Amino acid sequence: MEAHMPDFALPSSYPALNGRKTAKSARDSFSAYNSKYLTVPQNRTSWHRSGTNGALEASVVSYRSSIINNYVEGTQTGARDKASPSGLHFRDSKRKVDYVLAYHYRKCLARHVPGAASPEPRRRSASMALVSNGSTGKGRAEPQQQQQQDDGQRALQEWPGLPGLEVVELSPLDTLEEERRLQREEYECNLLEAGLEIEKDPENKSQGVSFVRIHAPWQVLSREAELLKIKMPTKKMYEITEEKGILKTLNEIWCKLTEPLQPQVPQQENSKMKTLSYPFSREKIYLYNIKDKDTFFDNATRSRIVREILKRTSTKARNSMGIGTLIANNVYDAAYPLHDGEYEGQNDDTNERKLLYQEWARYGVFYKFQPINLIRKYFGEKIGLYFAWLGLYTEFLIPSSIVGIIVFLYGCITIESDIPSKEMCDQRNAFTMCPLCDKFCDYWNLSSACATARASHLFDNPATVFFSIFMALWATMFLEQWKRLQMRLSYFWDLTGLEEEEEHPRPEYETKLLQKKLKNKNITTESSNENEKEKLTWSDRMPGYAVNFGLILFMIMLAFSAVFGVIVYRITTAAALSFSTNETTRSNVRVTVTATAVIINLVVVLILDEIYGAVAKWLTEIEIPKTEKTFEERLILKAFLLKFVNSYASIFYVAFFKGRFVGRPGHYVYVFEGYRMEECAPGGCLMELCIQLSIIMLGKQLIQNNLFEIGIPKLKKLFRKLKDERTEVKEMDTDQSKDPQQWDLDYILEPFTGLTPEYMEMIIQFGFVTLFVASFPLAPVFALLNNIIEVRLDAKKFVTELRRPDTVREKDIGIWYNILSGIGKLSVIINAFVIAVTSDFIPRLMYQYAYSQNGTMHGFINHTLSYFNVSQLKAGTQPENSLFAQEVSFCRFKDYREPPWSPHQYEFSKQYWAVLSARLAFVILFQNLVMFLSVLVDWMIPDIPKDISEQIKKEKTVLVDFFLKEEHKKLKLIESFIAHDKRKRRSGTKSRRTRAASFSQCHRSPKGSFTSFSSQHTVV
Repeated sequence: MEAHMPDFALPSSYPALNGRKTAKSARDSFSAYNSKYLTVPQNRTSWHRSGTNGALEASVVSYRSSIINNYVEGTQTGARDKASPSGLHFRDSKRKVDYVLAYHYRKCLARHVPGAASPEPRRRSASMALVSNGSTGKGRAEPQQQQQQDDGQRALQEWPGLPGLEVVELSPLDTLEEERRLQREEYECNLLEAGLEIEKDPENKSQGVSFVRIHAPWQVLSREAELLKIKMPTKKMYEITEEKGILKTLNEIWCKLTEPLQPQVPQQENSKMKTLSYPFSREKIYLYNIKDKDTFFDNATRSRIVREILKRTSTKARNSMGIGTLIANNVYDAAYPLHDGEYEGQNDDTNERKLLYQEWARYGVFYKFQPINLIRKYFGEKIGLYFAWLGLYTEFLIPSSIVGIIVFLYGCITIESDIPSKEMCDQRNAFTMCPLCDKFCDYWNLSSACATARASHLFDNPATVFFSIFMALWATMFLEQWKRLQMRLSYFWDLTGLEEEEEHPRPEYETKLLQKKLKNKNITTESSNENEKEKLTWSDRMPGYAVNFGLILFMIMLAFSAVFGVIVYRITTAAALSFSTNETTRSNVRVTVTATAVIINLVVVLILDEIYGAVAKWLTEIEIPKTEKTFEERLILKAFLLKFVNSYASIFYVAFFKGRFVGRPGHYVYVFEGYRMEECAPGGCLMELCIQLSIIMLGKQLIQNNLFEIGIPKLKKLFRKLKDERTEVKEMDTDQSKDPQQWDLDYILEPFTGLTPEYMEMIIQFGFVTLFVASFPLAPVFALLNNIIEVRLDAKKFVTELRRPDTVREKDIGIWYNILSGIGKLSVIINAFVIAVTSDFIPRLMYQYAYSQNGTMHGFINHTLSYFNVSQLKAGTQPENSLFAQEVSFCRFKDYREPPWSPHQYEFSKQYWAVLSARLAFVILFQNLVMFLSVLVDWMIPDIPKDISEQIKKEKTVLVDFFLKEEHKKLKLIESFIAHDKRKRRSGTKSRRTRAASFSQCHRSPKGSFTSFSSQHTVV
């Protein structure tokens, strides 16, 4: 479409504006003029006052309302009447909308420069206004600014060919808005030069949201697909070799059994055939199966190509490096591809989004498998891999949940036959225990802790050792199976041999690099791009690294401080409740303190989690990573480190530190000069560890993973809607009665911020399932229940609540696999210490086989309790007004120490050292055994399935044969053309000679010689 020329004539030396050029030349000529002044044409413009609000409206179709080159002309009335019915095309209903840019606009209200002739005091600036990129004037003009203003006015007066210009003064806000408008115009014209086609909405209100719709024609798509080396389907299809024998039979049986669980989505017509793919090349376009150029590239590929163009297209204003910088500078608000229509409605049009919602993103289809191929097609490979990983993880939780339930049931069944629990509950044994606190606590009978002992047996039994080994092997098998599935998906998704694409630098990196160049070389912006090899060094990033180290250390100490604060709360609360005169309160001190402390700890963990996420992002930004991939990896490492410490610090304390530094009666360890360190319950710390782990895990899953994920996006959406309504000026809009288009509906959705939060919550859950599983065998069960909801929750969020993400091609899950592998190895060590140190498994084993007289567990409780002479209690620590039924000479406490009548009284006994040696030996044996089995499983299961390995080799052979065959066809076709052309030339030459001979015979000279016209003029 031809460009509309401006309403005023430019000087002859001024470059002409056309459909491929921007308004840059006009803007540059005003560079001497101060940015607070605006020049608008007064001819061909008539102003009238609106009767409703008194505002002045321009009844003129301005330069901006006519769109240059591939823009579509928009008028201020009836523009939406021409809109595409589906909302996915331009107004011609033919060209697809591949990408959308959204921005807020506000029309300028300017005032005249003093002394300028003007019939009216205030006017709205015309849409063709030009403004330079100078600084914004505030308050009184400085001498330099005044000089610039005078120079600009003088330059304006000296311009020939600019009659009737009006000079108006802009406010700072209007200046900023005008500068953004000029940046948008320049950027959009640069997009046109890149070959894209653009359609814009008319700005028919004083302020509001406007959309720029972008379409990529075939020439651009084919060019960029070749540059990006995008694999596209060729004409060749080949057969996939199926597994044979018993595996094939089992696979067929499994497919028949799971047929009701399969989602009802379109499948490939022949699943035994695969289309050969090859990186797109315009020179070899005859290789590809191009039936329709409009549908050859799917929507995800088209939007990916447009995004690449947007990222590398720059503007000179503020040295913009692409769409990322423009969004950061609020030139544009958002950039996003469109969804494929509405996901629910009365219309019968079925699109991929609606199909995903019906078969995947509803809680009612929780029992169905995920349509992974459709997810990948709609959202891209990166998101497809996440949901494939999440689905495999959820499937693997089923066997671990079954085994965990069996272990728990084993504890329930054997609780009646557990001899130590019986001895502890038997009141005839009458183990008189030492006071739990000084002065206010009385002696107590061990049988009063019967319920705790019986509950501990549910989780502290020999089956938990087996379950720990099982879960370590389970984690290894899960990672191995994921590698195999990842390889299978890479083959079917044509990701094999995917090269690392060269990423564009982040806008923050480019800005910092530009500042460095300007600072070091003191050169202008125009010449600052000459040295492209210059980059940020470690010295430039050193301040960021120092802040990172210090702040991360501080945040870790903050998490430890929170744990210590909860410890102090438990100690002080237990002491305060012990002073109570209420018997019920005193008897339930331990239960009350434990329950309230765990709830407080959960609240602290949730609060710090949100803080740590924001801190990790800020710390990564000040490091100034060069690319988005580097930024994401560093953010993941920081966030995982901080959230790991926050989530597990209190659990580590209960498992390995609580009750280890208590001391003994008569020599207790005190904090704050009066409070004794807390000790474990009579049944051990394993039961309290189970309570701590279960409440934190369930609380995080219920509150953070579900309520926050559902509630926070809805609150953000409501807040943004209220904000837009509050800032929107109430004006008559001719479009309000029309149905909103797809870009309007997508704009109000939440922007996609990445997969890091989704992965992070699952990785933390994976830690709960594997790290302390010896203390809580039901952890996989609760994780499975959560994940069944989580899959559908995430699916619904992606389909209904988020803007469509940009498609990203990734062949693996990146750094997350390394984190999972590290957690799996760490879980072996932690579970070994939990069994050896926290539980009573080793002391029971040692007693049964080393100290028991008859090889049974009878007498185990008495063996683990030491004696203390109450007369040796420090003054002021004895129980006051003891209500104990009998006179107490000796009290018991849980430890391996010499009795009072021993020469080495209260020192560690030989049994203590024997048990300690057995615990360390168990840790070493358990760790090496499980590590060996894990390596064995890793070795036995190949990373690449055998059938996939064979298919990859076959695909290479088929590709070579296909190329040779097509090239042979091409050569034969060329040869036939050449032969045909030769024959045609020969026949043409022969006919010409015959005609020439006959012609020459008819023209003899008078002397009898031939005068051949052809011989004189056509001799070759």
